[in-house]
Amino acid sequence: MANVEHSGRPAGAAGPFGATAAGTARARLRVARLGLWLVAAVLAVRQVAVVLSTPQGDRLTDLETWVGPNGVLHVKGSLYDSTQFTGTPFAGLVLKPLTRSAEQALGWGWTFGTLLLVVALGLVVSRALPQPVTRRASLLAAPVAISLLMLSLPVRNTLWLGQTSIIPVLLVLLGCFTVRGERAGGVGIGLAAALQPTVLLFAPLLWFTGRRRAAVTSGVTFAASVVVAWAAMPHDSYTYWVHHMAGAGLGGAADGLGNQSLHGALLRLGLTGPLEIGVFLALGAGVTYLGLRRAVRYARDGQLLLAVAITGCAAIAVSPTTWQHQLLWVLLAVVGRVGRRASDRFVWPVAVILVVTLPAKMMLPNMPAMYPIRDNVVLLAALAAATAVPFLSRTSEYYRRPIPTEYAEPVPTRWKHVPLLPFLRRVLTRPNLLLELLLIRVTYAAYQQVRLAATGGTNSGGRATAEHHGHEILSIERFLHIDIEHAVNHWVVKVDFLKDFFNFYYESFHFVVPLTVMAVLYWRRPVDYRWARSALGFATLLALVGFWLYPLAPPRLLPGLGIIDTVHGVQDFSSRTTARSPRSPTSTRRCRPCTSAGPCGAVSSSSPWPRSGG
Repeated sequence: MANVEHSGRPAGAAGPFGATAAGTARARLRVARLGLWLVAAVLAVRQVAVVLSTPQGDRLTDLETWVGPNGVLHVKGSLYDSTQFTGTPFAGLVLKPLTRSAEQALGWGWTFGTLLLVVALGLVVSRALPQPVTRRASLLAAPVAISLLMLSLPVRNTLWLGQTSIIPVLLVLLGCFTVRGERAGGVGIGLAAALQPTVLLFAPLLWFTGRRRAAVTSGVTFAASVVVAWAAMPHDSYTYWVHHMAGAGLGGAADGLGNQSLHGALLRLGLTGPLEIGVFLALGAGVTYLGLRRAVRYARDGQLLLAVAITGCAAIAVSPTTWQHQLLWVLLAVVGRVGRRASDRFVWPVAVILVVTLPAKMMLPNMPAMYPIRDNVVLLAALAAATAVPFLSRTSEYYRRPIPTEYAEPVPTRWKHVPLLPFLRRVLTRPNLLLELLLIRVTYAAYQQVRLAATGGTNSGGRATAEHHGHEILSIERFLHIDIEHAVNHWVVKVDFLKDFFNFYYESFHFVVPLTVMAVLYWRRPVDYRWARSALGFATLLALVGFWLYPLAPPRLLPGLGIIDTVHGVQDFSSRTTARSPRSPTSTRRCRPCTSAGPCGAVSSSSPWPRSGG
């Protein structure tokens, strides 16, 4: 009776209210899990539909390496006499028979086979998350992982081109987490290294983490694969390993933006010849040492998936060529936890996801000073993960319990029954500045892309619609006798100091003032900053909706009205690059690049964000 409460139930037993709450929580978890799986399925179907609906000559272009008229299957001589074959001789030896058997239905078979590999990769990653993991997180991890993989540029690139770069990643993860026995795991990693040689960096990781049998097996498997391929194709093996130094001279230009390795970055920076080779070898050795050292530390800490991601990021950097479809290791680094505060915990995963899912031009502004960073943004993320990012150890007090976010006390409100509003609590702490800048930049870039798509880019139909709407508004103003734009415009042009003031105001205030106000609020009034930032974001969203539903050209861009643009002069749609200046009738000025639809920004918007063009 000592363990029985006064109600007669055993102590700790759940009452009807507790059972109801637990049942509700389980039901919500099932709905969330079903929704996430639905999102993953939709993304998978969309990716496959995009690939298979593209004309045959424009999709799976890298499969032409195999089945094209000059591809591997139709060339009698060396593998490297075919078009753009850059794999190892072992890859050609193994994949050539498989490709030949699937040649007739290669597009469909390759696409769906790649899709299954992505799903398998997501399932393995979800089961390899560092412990402890809550039951909710474990149930939701698989669909989230698959969705992120489907959105990532490496997977999209692999599906589009018809590449095999997912196979080495999957073999490594299977060897580390799924296959039983060290020897079996070592065989998988050795085969992966035979397909992509820099994967051999995982052998030292296995050795220094106590799995020496697996390390030896992976090295032996790799060597045996190379020997078998050399015996079967000695000329091709010599071409790959000796003449082209492990494939470094094969494929596209090494200084192309697609090569996100240290070698490619150094070539883009202008280093060539022996100096570039020496710098590359020195940097590669340093990255390998630091990356493996950090990977071993996190593996011993129980974060083996993070250790695998760090090693893969090091392999990306030290490989002579690392193309976009080989960059999945960066996405795996999202499992690392960074930051003591709860508000800082999202910076690293958000940055990684944005880097591997969005084009670099959406991450950084189109400024020459930013080109070296923008052109190497994935490489920089890989280098950061391998050598610098301070991932938390599981022994850290902040690993599971970061410093919580401070919220203001809830206040009574008559809007408490409105959905979502009760959850909008006032946050008292200052948000992470890096995350804010990153999200603002990406949001603005997305806004520009959607704004262009809203009117079909720069087509004449979008411009005609905007001009028609502009004349409608002008007709209403004339009916109400408030069409004062023309008179005010010409009066301001005659008063120099007014014209100069409004020119300066237009070119700077609408950009400088909001940013200045936001910066002051961020530093002095962080609580009010969050609400101001959210208000500005919602205003931008509403402006975009209005722009989509009712594109509108302002009076200065309506031909025939005689409105003078005091910044760029009278706009003439017959000449897209020049405009007369009201100050000097004989001078011309080139218009600034603009992102609005129509020539010279024929469609304007009421967006509170900085406008481009004049």
